[in-house]
Formats: sequence, C-alpha cells, structure tokens
Amino acid sequence: MSQASKHSTAKGRAIPPNQTIARNETDRIPSGVEIVGELRRDFHRVLTFEALDFIAQLERTIRERRASLLKRRVQNQLRLDGGARPDFLAETVDVRRGAWTVGPIPKDLEDRRVEITGPVDRKMIINALNSGAQVFMADFEDASSPTWSNMVEGQANLMDAVRRTIELEDEARGKHYRLNRETATLMVRPRGWHLSEKHVLIDGAPVSASLFDFGLFFFHNAKELIRRGSGPYFYLPKLEGHLEARLWNDIFAMAQKMLGIPRGTIRATVLIETILAAFEMDEILYELREHSAGLNCGRWDYIFSFIKKFRAHREFVLPDRSSVGMDRHFLHSYSELLIRTCHKRGVHAMGGMAAQIPIKGDEEANAEALAKVRADKRREAVDGHDGTWVAHPALIETAREEFDRVMKGPNQIAIKSDATNLIPITESDLLSMPIGKITEKGLRQNLSVGVLYLESWLRGVGCAPLFNLMEDAATAEISRTQVWQWLNHGSRMIDGRVIDKALVRQCLREELDEIRNQVGAERFSEGRFETAAGLFERLITQEHLEDFLTSAAYELL
Repeated sequence: MSQASKHSTAKGRAIPPNQTIARNETDRIPSGVEIVGELRRDFHRVLTFEALDFIAQLERTIRERRASLLKRRVQNQLRLDGGARPDFLAETVDVRRGAWTVGPIPKDLEDRRVEITGPVDRKMIINALNSGAQVFMADFEDASSPTWSNMVEGQANLMDAVRRTIELEDEARGKHYRLNRETATLMVRPRGWHLSEKHVLIDGAPVSASLFDFGLFFFHNAKELIRRGSGPYFYLPKLEGHLEARLWNDIFAMAQKMLGIPRGTIRATVLIETILAAFEMDEILYELREHSAGLNCGRWDYIFSFIKKFRAHREFVLPDRSSVGMDRHFLHSYSELLIRTCHKRGVHAMGGMAAQIPIKGDEEANAEALAKVRADKRREAVDGHDGTWVAHPALIETAREEFDRVMKGPNQIAIKSDATNLIPITESDLLSMPIGKITEKGLRQNLSVGVLYLESWLRGVGCAPLFNLMEDAATAEISRTQVWQWLNHGSRMIDGRVIDKALVRQCLREELDEIRNQVGAERFSEGRFETAAGLFERLITQEHLEDFLTSAAYELL
C-alpha cells in the first residue's frame, strides 16, 4: 500500500466526520467504489458521489474490453519479436479507399496553428491559457507525475479554469495570476490505456487511469464548456490501433448519453505516437469520425515506440537520439502520411513538439536553438501541417511566424494532395533505418537525462528542463530504451568500444557523481537521485525490456 493510502480508506459508505474530507450533500461513495488515498477537505468537490458513480459505470462497461486490448498488445509484441513486420491491414482496405470524412470542425478548433502543452498545476494552467497560443493541452499524461494529489488537484484547477475563476497568489514573488479576457482553447490529455489509478478501486480493482482522468473532467465540465461556446476536447495518447480508438468512441457515446449531451459534441485528437498506429491512421479516424479532431505527430513517443517494438532485432538499433530528427526518411514519411490522411478526411494534421527552452546567459546558443525551432516549424508548415506544438511560451511567436508565412487561412485542410501524382508511402518507407553513430556523449546524455527526469518524476514533477530542453516522460523513454537496445545488442560506439554492462554501470556512476557535484550535497541527499539511478540501472540492464518507465516507477511514488 502506498504512503498516501495509509491516511484513509472509504468504501461504499458515508465518510465518517473525523476524516479529512468535508461532509456535505455528496458525502457518500457509490457501492463498490473504494478511495485509497488521502481524502483532503478540498477534494470533495472533485470526488463527488455522482462523479465517482459516472466513472464506475464507464469502468464496469469497458473493463473487459480494455483488458482484452492490452492483452492484444502483448500478443502483437510477441509476433514482432518473432520477426513479423507491421503493414497496412488487408481487412480494412475498404476503409482506406472510401470517400468518407469526419464530422464538421468546431469553430474554436478551426485555427490551431500553435498549441502549447504542459502539466495541470495551477500556475501552468493560467500561464498557458494566457500565453497567446491558440490551444492549451492540459496534460495528465507525459508532462505530469501521477501522484494522487497532482491528479485530483489538477481536476480542481481545470474546473476553476473552465469557469474562469482560477487565480493564484505568489506571495514570495509578489505576483497575482489570473486569466486574461482572451485565452487559448482548452484540450485535455488523459493518461493512456496501459495505466491504472491505484488510489481508486472499482469492485476491488484499480480503475483505468484513462477513465479516471477523462471521466472527472467530462462530468464536471462538459456542460459548462458548451454553455460558454466551446466543448469537451481531448487528446488521446499511446493508441496502438483502430480497435483502441473504437473503444474510446464507444466511451464518448456512452458518456454523452449519460449526461444528456448530443452525440458528437466530444472532439478528440489522436496522437500517432506508436509505430503500429502509423499503419492504421485512416482506420483510427474512421472509428472516431463523429468525434474526431484530427491526428498529431507525437514524434518523441514515436521514436520510443520504434525502439521498443523492434527491440529484439539488431537491424533496428538507432544512433544517438540527437541525430534522429524529422529529416530522417522514416520520420518524414510518417509525417507526410499523417498529413495526406487527415486532409483526405477533412480534419487537422498537427505537427510535433518543439522541446527547446530559452538558454539564459548564452545569446549565441539561444539563437542557435531558436533557429532550429524556426527551421522545424517552417518544414511542418510547408509540408502541410495545420498547426504545431511548443513546450515553452517563448517559442510561440517563432512557431506562429512560420505558419503565418505559409498558412493564410485558419488551416490547410482544404489543400488536399492529388493522390494520382504522389508516390505512395509504403511499409518500407515507415520502417527505413537512419544511418548514424553511437557516441559516448550520446550514451552519457541518455543516462543523465534518465536519472534526472526520473528523480524529478518521483518527486511529483513530470516536466523537467534538462540540457536546454523541456523533457517529459516521452524523451526519458527514448533515453531508457536506447541504452537498453545498445546494451542488449552489444552495439559499438564510434571509438570501437562495445557497450556492455560494465561500461554502462561505470558511466552511470560517473554521471551520478557529476549530478551530485552540480546540485550540491544537500540537494542531492534531500532528493531521490539514488532511488532514480537504482531504478534506471535495473531497467536498462535487465534482460526483459519493460514497456513503460512510468509503470515501473509508479509504485515508488
């Protein structure tokens, strides 16, 4: 049982008055629902009887289907380990050839040229909504550490943001934060299908983290968003195929019916961030067509998925992460296919994340970083993307300038590719391997990023500025799986040395010493660096590759 779970347990009964949550008209928990975690007084408006009952109904309806789909992921991985290769599905060829389109785009999602993403803490939400971006994606997934307090407080923060009552007083800095008159359109990313929320049990088993995040936000805010001229808009992460999209679509239909909201009000953008989903873009859009808001190039997770799915095969070993950019054929092909697919279906094709952050005190390095962002966004706009992601407000203007130069309307959806004049994007295009080098610098940076990010995550901070980039779980996953891949296949660095366990452990110890020197002895002892390094070492040196870093680390929160 987690440390938080020792505080209180409430199961299908009235909450006793001596617990930390306030008694009010919603002071009962539905039968079969158990909250394992601290029931703070300020949580009561989020964890209401009605909201928990809503989530429980969704969970009971789809629990077996979700389990079956997760089992299917395991079976697919075994086939890939055995030498199978993904390809476009023969059984859905009629879907790919069909002339269907998705539903009409809501007005406040027509122009998405710059979207900013970040965690769901109060200050971040206010600043992101005020940032000048067209969209803010509030992230319960890769940018958030899923502590119980982070997840529930995040829902409370979004409730206030939707109602425009969110404020923050920073007495230390003498600043008061509140929303501007004009703000970004809000979208929310729940956690992926593979994750559970261990602090809420339904009939004795942890609830799906996806349903917990989606259900609370939708239940509390859907009608208020509609009343204010917007709607419940979501990003869906880590999908591995159209059957997983079908499950989401069925959940959307059920949720809307339960609250008396017209079918099709929910809109969701799917992140194509797994190699298997790249072969099912048409099918994913088709399953969600009445609820679709397009697809997004989740390129960091896509690289992570590429490594993970082909983990058993030496021919798929990637070079240093820094050399694997969107100009590489397999990544540019995936981006081009996404644009073609979305525009054929009448919906947004969103570009990927610019993770750079301002480099203070070094104007030359900062200018070089901004030049990389500008070139990346220019490529996306020219290729045909309808918008892009940034991790920091300082990048918004640069990204917008590049899209403004190319995109004169709210999007480029109407500019459809003439399929008769295009060379088809094939399985070999999506699986072509980039040529590059593996260096000691690349190895050490992966080890350092892995430890530093994991330490931050274990302290409850899921978005960390490291080496002039805003790192989240996706980039930490690349670091982890690359080292495992190099080690598992005995890869050689450019100096001829083989990457083996002795070398990896030596470099890890040296990087940990360097981290101690940089942060100072006091900060090091107060943090969770040793725990993070121990877990990271286990994950990169064990024979079996864990599917997700965050799943393995979740029990340590």
